[in-house]
Amino acid sequence: MNLTLLLAAILAFVTVGGLGFAFAGQGQRSKTMKRAQTIAGAGRVANRQKAAIADPGARRKQILQSLKDQEKASRRASLNLGARLVQAGLPKNVMGFWLVSAAIGVVVLGLVWLVSGKALIAFGVGFGAAFGLPQWVVTFLGQRRIKKFSELFSDAIDVIVRGIKSGLPVHDALKIIGKESPEPLAEEFVRLVDNIGVGMTIDQALEKMYERTPTPELRFFSIVLSIQSKTGGNLAEALGNLSQVLRARKLMREKIKALSSEAVASAVIIGSMPPGVMMLILVTTPSYMNKMFQDPRGNVMLMGGAVWMAIGIFVMRKMINFKF
Repeated sequence: MNLTLLLAAILAFVTVGGLGFAFAGQGQRSKTMKRAQTIAGAGRVANRQKAAIADPGARRKQILQSLKDQEKASRRASLNLGARLVQAGLPKNVMGFWLVSAAIGVVVLGLVWLVSGKALIAFGVGFGAAFGLPQWVVTFLGQRRIKKFSELFSDAIDVIVRGIKSGLPVHDALKIIGKESPEPLAEEFVRLVDNIGVGMTIDQALEKMYERTPTPELRFFSIVLSIQSKTGGNLAEALGNLSQVLRARKLMREKIKALSSEAVASAVIIGSMPPGVMMLILVTTPSYMNKMFQDPRGNVMLMGGAVWMAIGIFVMRKMINFKF
């Protein structure tokens, strides 16, 4: 019986943690997307309806409306499950994702029911496993892929700068990145070159690329290319300056990570103490905790504690998620 209770406690803890990080993990990426879309929107507004420039009031309304549209589009993109699957490098099969989630929920529900014999606990843990665990996995894979893309992107810009200085066209420099860069950079630049080869403009191809890897670095790159194609100038110098800016952003990100490491460690310790203490009590004096599983009132208290743990994980995640 002690082993079964311990297994039930571990499953509940993993499920609660998955739910908390699934709902909390979207904060950083959604705000980054909103910020990048706002910067891009400011650049696009300047080219729309040149007649409105003479009227400051009409131009101000036009800019505000464009920013609102960009914000709504960014919010919809962050909540779109299909887009999140693509960003994680998975097939865009929403129906398959929900089928896998339902199968996981049913399996966890059956295991917990067999182990604990409590229908309420089994349905709660099964529901959390079905809607929390797969979402957390997709979020984790997407964030890891986008992070790796951002870390390698400044090197890709340096390749383009050296290619332009040596006399290569931009298209050939993009091909070199697709052949010689590690994943996921190579995959995305191969798709970019293929889209340009089938007739898309470079702005349209970069917009498609941004849907798969929504990073501010890629948005800045597309803005530089768009401005250079319309106004002219030294593209190698502009991209070189952009590379320096991206490396400075990366350095700042690492400094923030180092300064916030103490807060992250404190949040991990505080979040793991309640379930850790419960498991220690189950191992040492199981009779003390058996009533929590056998009595319906104890079941309600356990469910309430799980909800509060999820809320606490969410709040701590927001507190240690520093912006810059």
